[in-house]
Amino acid sequence: MTDPLAPGATIGILGGGQLGRMLSVAAARLGMRCHVFDPDGAAPAGHVAAAVTSAPYEDHDALRAFAATVDVITYEFENIPAGALDLLEGATPVRPGRKALKVSQDRLTEKAFLAELGLATAPFAAVDDAQDLAEAIAEIGLPAILKTRRFGYDGKGQARIDSPDAAAAALDAMNGAPAILEGFVDFSQEISVIGARGLSGEVACFDPGQNRHRDGILRSTSVPAQLSAAQRADAVLLTGRILNRLGYVGVMGVELFVTAGGLIVNEIAPRVHNSGHWTQQGCSIDQFEQHIRAVAGWPLGDGGRHSDVEMENLIGEDMDKVPGIAREAHASLHLYGKADVKPGRKMGHVNRVAGGARQA
Repeated sequence: MTDPLAPGATIGILGGGQLGRMLSVAAARLGMRCHVFDPDGAAPAGHVAAAVTSAPYEDHDALRAFAATVDVITYEFENIPAGALDLLEGATPVRPGRKALKVSQDRLTEKAFLAELGLATAPFAAVDDAQDLAEAIAEIGLPAILKTRRFGYDGKGQARIDSPDAAAAALDAMNGAPAILEGFVDFSQEISVIGARGLSGEVACFDPGQNRHRDGILRSTSVPAQLSAAQRADAVLLTGRILNRLGYVGVMGVELFVTAGGLIVNEIAPRVHNSGHWTQQGCSIDQFEQHIRAVAGWPLGDGGRHSDVEMENLIGEDMDKVPGIAREAHASLHLYGKADVKPGRKMGHVNRVAGGARQA
């Protein structure tokens, strides 16, 4: 194990969106600097980071210069080009490591990894053409959802199939990309666990949060989730199994469906996660500081929850509600500094603490 980074060290972040922004703020609280690499010169993290490199991920000279200025590199999104990672890994430690990215970047690889761990998932099958899709539908049944194996998020890159007549249109919507068909799961709620693993192998998980989506986008997460003690324990334990199998370092989001037959893993995200924003007001150490602690080699913090919280995403025209939210008691605003308001675009979030300290 390497020595922990000292205050004054510099953490490199690939990606300059809102997650990189909040990671930069957390690092600053611990006396560390962040250097953000993002092709967008107006990326939100650039407003708060100590340094910014604006260059394409294919610019190897810019990547080398970036790596030379930082002590460790992390990332705020999964779809980093392999060539960039190949170059960076040879110069500076990258945490979390490549195994987690390899698993999460491809939905088929991810499902196979989870099944190999003995964890339940939705039924799935690879789809490359119309024949594959017909066979997958015959095996899995309908309704089902066809998804691109890579680069899908917030409901993008997927199409629902309710009848065989809709199969051709769904396949056309993939635009020739390799796909995966997933069967529908009869679930009562979706939850997520934000877990962390340190360089020493220690694991700490936050309480499961209960998620609500609309149009494929997370709208809110609340804690405590409506779970039994056994369900809560199972969710945390399976998250620890995933972290340990990957030899993971950092924070990960694990999305789960609660069903009558037990918990089913929907997907994993090897980064801080939208559904973990509630930790900013619900815990002494939030998910962003936890991630910085992990990649810097510090001890993990206590993820215990001291308050009940509901996190609401502010999406598109929800920004019109900001003046009213600013007047609310027990509401903490987190705005991302994005210049343009667009439909479906995450502009910020609000954490509402329910009556102060949580009930025993």
